[in-house]
Amino acid sequence: MNAKTIANGILRAVGVLTGIVLVLYFLYVIRSVLAYLAFAAVIALIGRPVVLFLRKRLKLPNVLAVVLTMVLFIGLLAGVIALFIPLLTEQGKNLSLLNIDGLQKNINMLYLQITDYIGLTNQEVTEVLKDSELEKGILSGLDLGFIPNMLNGFLAVLSSASIGLFSVLFISFFFLKDSNLFQNGLLTFVPKNKEQGTVNSINKINGLLSRYFVGLLLQIFILFVIYTIVLLVVGIENAIVIAFLCALFNIIPYIGPIIGGVLMITLTMTSNLGADFSTVILPKTGYVLIGLVIGQLVDNFFSQPFIFSNSVKSHPLEIFLIIIIAGLLFGVVGMIVAVPGYTAIKVILKEFLSDNKIVRSLTENL
Repeated sequence: MNAKTIANGILRAVGVLTGIVLVLYFLYVIRSVLAYLAFAAVIALIGRPVVLFLRKRLKLPNVLAVVLTMVLFIGLLAGVIALFIPLLTEQGKNLSLLNIDGLQKNINMLYLQITDYIGLTNQEVTEVLKDSELEKGILSGLDLGFIPNMLNGFLAVLSSASIGLFSVLFISFFFLKDSNLFQNGLLTFVPKNKEQGTVNSINKINGLLSRYFVGLLLQIFILFVIYTIVLLVVGIENAIVIAFLCALFNIIPYIGPIIGGVLMITLTMTSNLGADFSTVILPKTGYVLIGLVIGQLVDNFFSQPFIFSNSVKSHPLEIFLIIIIAGLLFGVVGMIVAVPGYTAIKVILKEFLSDNKIVRSLTENL
């Protein structure tokens, strides 16, 4: 091996590495576009059964079926936004700069009532929170002056998201209108002898993920109904909005229900600021906690097993391990995409590596 061959090999390796870096940088720059495509693909998968129903059962033209499906999605989105308008308006008034002092006073009073009810003194709390950042905020009084700035920032993000919303809806329309659009684009990068296997994999993945996302919506809806009933019975203001928010957190496996539960209990307590802790706040919080437990029992023993067994064809233990591993590797985002990603990988492996013993054992139910 002469020096010229070695030099060519080094240059080729540098060129390949440079190309990889440039591709990764390009993907990083267009990450918002990739996010739009991902959201649009999810919407298309959810809307696919609706389009098929309108085309096959009602005999509607493809374009009309897609338009009606998109109108349905936009109507649902408008309904959700309409639910949040009263809450944002009310909270905007309550959390304005003119009312921050009163809100801070009520929260500090709630803190004192809780510590008095469980028999703790400030000195004991100080020992528990010693060397903690919470000590300064709790014992010296909560500083809530950041809340208006946070709300302003939220509104700014909301306004900028309108461009993203339009992009997602636009892309979703064409994904639904031409179901082979993504497939044809992908086949341009696939060798000729692998095209049929790729088409089979895409069709199988579309079917499984459509059932999964529809099942996920059903799971959220069941929790939403349970939470709404509980909050309405207890008498919490804006019960529908709070129930929707807490049910929506269930998209995040395992951690999401905990976040939603903490949020619901916190909003239950803060919605009764100024009331007596032992006779009003504590009983209402207890009833809400019971409702949370009932909702999670229904979700864990009915909704989730039904979704996993009938949509992605995977054992609950298998799903649990995949979600934990994805969470350790990629955080919350990994936990959210773990199930659909794992399902797609299983379908691809079965199509192209069906002779492998491990692949056969993992994909025998597909």
